[in-house]
Amino acid sequence: RLLATPTRPCHLPAKPMLIDKEKQEIIRCIEGNRPLPDKYRWILFDANRRQVELVWNGKTPEVCNTVLPFQTIEQVDEPRAEKPASEESIPLFSIDERGRQLKGWTNKLIWGDNKLVLSALKNGPLRREIEAQGGLKLIYNDPPFDVGADFTMPIKIGDDTFTKQPNILEEIAYRDTWGEGADSYLSMIYERLLLMRDLLADDGSIYMHCDWRLNSHIRLVLNEIFGSRNFRNEIAWRKTNSPKAQSTCFGNQKDTIFLYSKSSGVCFHPAKRKPDEKYLKSFRYEDERGRYQTVALSNTTDQGGFAKMQSFEWRGKTARWVLSYQNLEKLWEEGRIHETPSGYRKKVYLDELSGPPVSDIWTDEQVSPIQASESLYYPTQKPEALLERIIQASSNEGDLVADFFCGSGTTAAVAEKLGRKWIASDLGKFAIHTTRKRMITVQRECKASGKNYRAFEILNLGKYERQHFVSVNRNLRPSDQQKHRQSKRAEFVQLILHAYHAQKVEQFRVFHGKKQDRMVVVGPIDMPVNRLDIEAAIAECRKYRVTKVDVLGFEFEMGLFPHALEEAKSKGIALSPKYIPREVFDKRAVEKNQVVFHDMAYIEIRPHIVEGKEGKLPTVAVELANFSVYWTQDSIANAEMTLEKKRSGSKIIVDSGRIVKVSKDRRGIQRREVLTKEWMDWIDYWAVDYEFESKKEMIWVKDEETGKWREQWTGDYVFENEWQSFRTRKNRRLELVSAPKACQPGRRKLAVKVVDIFGNDTMKIIEVTV
Repeated sequence: RLLATPTRPCHLPAKPMLIDKEKQEIIRCIEGNRPLPDKYRWILFDANRRQVELVWNGKTPEVCNTVLPFQTIEQVDEPRAEKPASEESIPLFSIDERGRQLKGWTNKLIWGDNKLVLSALKNGPLRREIEAQGGLKLIYNDPPFDVGADFTMPIKIGDDTFTKQPNILEEIAYRDTWGEGADSYLSMIYERLLLMRDLLADDGSIYMHCDWRLNSHIRLVLNEIFGSRNFRNEIAWRKTNSPKAQSTCFGNQKDTIFLYSKSSGVCFHPAKRKPDEKYLKSFRYEDERGRYQTVALSNTTDQGGFAKMQSFEWRGKTARWVLSYQNLEKLWEEGRIHETPSGYRKKVYLDELSGPPVSDIWTDEQVSPIQASESLYYPTQKPEALLERIIQASSNEGDLVADFFCGSGTTAAVAEKLGRKWIASDLGKFAIHTTRKRMITVQRECKASGKNYRAFEILNLGKYERQHFVSVNRNLRPSDQQKHRQSKRAEFVQLILHAYHAQKVEQFRVFHGKKQDRMVVVGPIDMPVNRLDIEAAIAECRKYRVTKVDVLGFEFEMGLFPHALEEAKSKGIALSPKYIPREVFDKRAVEKNQVVFHDMAYIEIRPHIVEGKEGKLPTVAVELANFSVYWTQDSIANAEMTLEKKRSGSKIIVDSGRIVKVSKDRRGIQRREVLTKEWMDWIDYWAVDYEFESKKEMIWVKDEETGKWREQWTGDYVFENEWQSFRTRKNRRLELVSAPKACQPGRRKLAVKVVDIFGNDTMKIIEVTV
């Protein structure tokens, strides 16, 4: 029936009235804690604005609003100092005589769950710094969509390749993402896209990389969040030249990249000048002349009356590719020249362009597939040329871009080369380590060629809000969920203690068990062991006069040691951190005593001090003398049992700090070959801070009374990376003695950070007199 009222047009139907039977059904659903049927959703809520949307189990518009402090673990200002700093040519961006960046934006490489990272960026004090840079102009997303291969990594050991299994947090992330199939994946990406939309600048754009599995779902999600009118392109990108033959379908050769803008007023669109020319940044704006793009004068050739190259000063800057001074002045009066931080740009209207525009089908060799020379053995790595096209098309030099699934760091590397500022984050520690090496390599290339580069810092949120081992029924009441979670955690602590051969204790707040004469603390189940956990263990030891304690954890906060060990030792406490192995989840391995808890790695370093002569300063160099690890992944016995079922083959395992290749030939003879013959075979990277404790680690905290943010010293210091040596795919050589650095006489602390081939970092600090 139609009803016309002052507020309801006569062509719209009135909301249907509920009959008593329907009301009773709704009441039963509420009392039984069951969802309402969809028909009531449209009757009761916004009946006249029904739109197409994607619905899945667990969908909610609620997003994370947690703001955790960003802790600075490491800062890299210069890629590598080979001479005393006063003798070196130094980069720009406001630096002091040591080459350390003092002002301006510092690029961010963040280790952590990107949901918490995005929430902290959106709601925390760093948001003001982002806005001061003009906002986040571009986000590129390449989330994990290759089911079953998210975090397993191939690692080169000599001529062999070892497959690194994911750590526990990566396994949890994978389970959270795909544990319930498409439902859990869409819930994961939906919340993050909501956070990204709020963080993106009004004139920003977002690229979403996906494959055939869920590209149709992702399109609907993006439409819902950014609006269908802000959809710009569905780009088909050829990822391989040789698709695999399929027996039931055509060979898959492409991925999909969706492009959306934050608002409908701005659209980013790449334009190609000539077949052999690079893709240039271009905007489409609406004005009285129609749509136009902006092109840097220094990057363009003959167009719009500009016939030959000249170079002269114009308005205090060098102008190139111009016909005459008079032509410039004429264009300036017409409003077709505008000034940017990097120079002058000319407005070129779309109907004046020559050459074909770039289409939404990217099959050219420039962007696909990835070249062998770029490969870092990272399974989801994308070609630099692909990101170069995206970044040039959707940002200007000096703009801020981001990648919250950074993987091997391709987005950050290309952004640095193109003069953009960047934020990159990833959950995997190995991904952060891979990106760190890659960005240092880019810094070295820029430094060698005389180009500008920025410092970058490695940040950590300090903890992870990840569910682990506990699976809570979401349909339970909140109080019942909490009880269920506590019960599951208690069971898990008991499992850890049983695997560690420790007895459970009840009367303590922090201690969970006791093993011989040592108390045992089981670290947080759903996050890395952090400073607060260590401080609580130390306080409990002092309270009950305990002198020996083992702290067990799946992960330890980056940069936590050796400061925590030194603090405990100064208070008469022998604190021993130990890693909980992933085998603890296998009850059969626990019952067979196959679970090994690893000690922290050991580092030995030697300082080399040379006195200054003829009025010069003394120098300090550092030698890496020894490194020991105790990791375990799989066992020799299990590898041999696996190979017994096969005619021949090999398997590489890690057994108590040794990487062993177990092989079986066609005659059935099994052999064991230790691949890590020298201690340095374990090392992938090491770096030196010649003056540790020169930069305090500061975090932003919110004052509960005033609601204002203020800086607070954590009590720790930032590792300032001044020299480093690491292995690359092409160069496996590792230097064991750092370059000498000129230092002022007196006492100082030297810090050395070593990262093993699995991406685990260990740091050691020594005090010397120069």
